[in-house]
Amino acid sequence: MKRKLVSTIILMAALLLPLSSNAQFRRSVVAGVNINDLVFKQDLVGVSSMVGAQAGVEGELMFPGIGFGLSFGLMYNQLGGQVNLGEKKIWASEGYGNEKLYLHNITIPLHLRFKWTRLNGFEDTLAPLIFGGPEFSILAGHSKCDAIKWAGGDLGLTAGIGAEIFKKWQVTASYTWGMTYSLKTKLLDDYSARQRHWAVRVAYFF
Repeated sequence: MKRKLVSTIILMAALLLPLSSNAQFRRSVVAGVNINDLVFKQDLVGVSSMVGAQAGVEGELMFPGIGFGLSFGLMYNQLGGQVNLGEKKIWASEGYGNEKLYLHNITIPLHLRFKWTRLNGFEDTLAPLIFGGPEFSILAGHSKCDAIKWAGGDLGLTAGIGAEIFKKWQVTASYTWGMTYSLKTKLLDDYSARQRHWAVRVAYFF
């Protein structure tokens, strides 16, 4: 997973370099909250949502006159879910109950975006935007639960909407579908879960 992630980042950088001379680049700091779910292959035990946090830096590369651009960043992302392993005897017999499973990820989002920039000057006050694309995550840490095997990272696909305010602030809301598994149980090898989460972010551009 980590080798694929590095290869993809290098490829994306190579593709972006020829375009950057005609684009406008900005950078920002970002903070937000997540509402997270773990979606298992089978509905064997109860799973509850958990709230997490995220923070990091983001760059925006916009092409003048057409409204299209790219965004990319480096984020700390706290994900996970509450899984009631105690509902099944296979885990209850070993003392497991309603376990809070946190994942602490380093996430690299690579998004295509469109921003409405031809609104007769109104875009200087408020400019709507939409975005979407992959998010690559590397697992940096996790909660202690010996019943779980953790993947080294995962891949998500994100879609979102938002608005830019006074050309300085961006407020966005997005949903991410996990494309690869984030964790699986040790006793049932094929019982794995993917991430699903809503996120609300605020970015300030310098």
